[in-house]
Amino acid sequence: MQLKDKAKPAVRQIGTPLAAATCTLLGLGATGSVVAQELPPWDLDTSLLIYSESDGRVRDTSVTARARKEIREEKFLDLTLAIDSLTGASPSGAVPASTVQTFTSPSGNSQYTVGAGAQALDTSFLDTRTALGASWEMPIARLSLLSLGASLSDEYDYTHAGLNARFARDFNNRNTTLSFGLALANDTIDPVGGTPVPLTPMLGVGAGSNKRGGQSKDVTDFLLGVTQVLSRHTIVQLNYSLSQSDGYLSDPYKVLSVVDPVTGSPTAGPAGSGLYRYLFDSRPDAREKQSLYGLVKRDFNGDVLEASYRYMTDDWGVDSHTLELRYRWSFGERYLQPHVRFYQQTAADFYRTVLFDGTPLPVYATADHRLGEFDGLTIGLKYGQATARGGEWSARVEYYTQTGNPSPGAAVGALAGFDLYPDLNAVIAQFSYKFGRR
Repeated sequence: MQLKDKAKPAVRQIGTPLAAATCTLLGLGATGSVVAQELPPWDLDTSLLIYSESDGRVRDTSVTARARKEIREEKFLDLTLAIDSLTGASPSGAVPASTVQTFTSPSGNSQYTVGAGAQALDTSFLDTRTALGASWEMPIARLSLLSLGASLSDEYDYTHAGLNARFARDFNNRNTTLSFGLALANDTIDPVGGTPVPLTPMLGVGAGSNKRGGQSKDVTDFLLGVTQVLSRHTIVQLNYSLSQSDGYLSDPYKVLSVVDPVTGSPTAGPAGSGLYRYLFDSRPDAREKQSLYGLVKRDFNGDVLEASYRYMTDDWGVDSHTLELRYRWSFGERYLQPHVRFYQQTAADFYRTVLFDGTPLPVYATADHRLGEFDGLTIGLKYGQATARGGEWSARVEYYTQTGNPSPGAAVGALAGFDLYPDLNAVIAQFSYKFGRR
């Protein structure tokens, strides 16, 4: 967000990289002119991102374009278009077994097999997402800024529609900014073949008695933040956010294996199906997440250090900590920026690596690794350079590694010899280009 003003001494004295960051955080823009002038042309930012997991798992290729223009004096229109193509193999949640396992595809129209001892991966994973976003930003008083936006995205089986608003108010000679944000979204999921009833068994090809129609969820997000200029070289930001989700929150593509509590071997599924017993994911129909985020940016004679920390907790029992560091070395028209991110998460209360045959079924259960206990580490490097026409191009490469733990007591019998939470490694590459105006 941007809000022009004729005098911003605190911002102007900061080094160029930090000044730009300060403007972004505080909602400030370039100094306006008292004399009416021709409005500038569109600003256009583009990027290509490739995310690729090891062992032939998920691969995402994403193209994003953002256009921004001052339509009227100090009133801006932002437009965003993103297209994602996802392919590869996605973990189903089932555990390895000493024998070949057969699964029915999510559509219910075919089957696939997984070799003995291998991780259960659904190789039919394929999707394309198209997302559109628009926002209108305008001052509503000398020191206040309002932004209104909408978002829409569509996938093969998932549709999102959302509205958002943000209000920011400057105080203390524009050295302090308070902001409040609100976002409302409605998401609809309609898998091919229908949405499975939670904790019902996977059936054979063509059987759909355990499926129902499309489901939906509503998400409401609140954000309250404060940004403070501490000195010519330092700014800090503190945000509190609250997210409430209601509706269908299970994953229709995730299952849990039911195994013998002594041998760890899979148990027989429905008669005549030729399958072992796999039960579909079941999660509560409501979730509340709260997070606290802090950011410090410090200018060192043109170089910029950025350090942030986020704590998140929810009523599913998940707590997470995220620590992130970036340091930007500037070399005239070029810069180099190393990046380190550490993430740690506890498991949801209902996370189960397996379910045991003969024991009462829980109300909620999931084997989705994303709700398990794990640590994640990202290290990367970004290089950027200004162009002759006043724009900029940049490239970054990052490596991500994740290590997790199965739920307590899961490694019984034959399962003790398998990796029940395989490590995940991924490479992220991004190229961005910002078109100049000159």
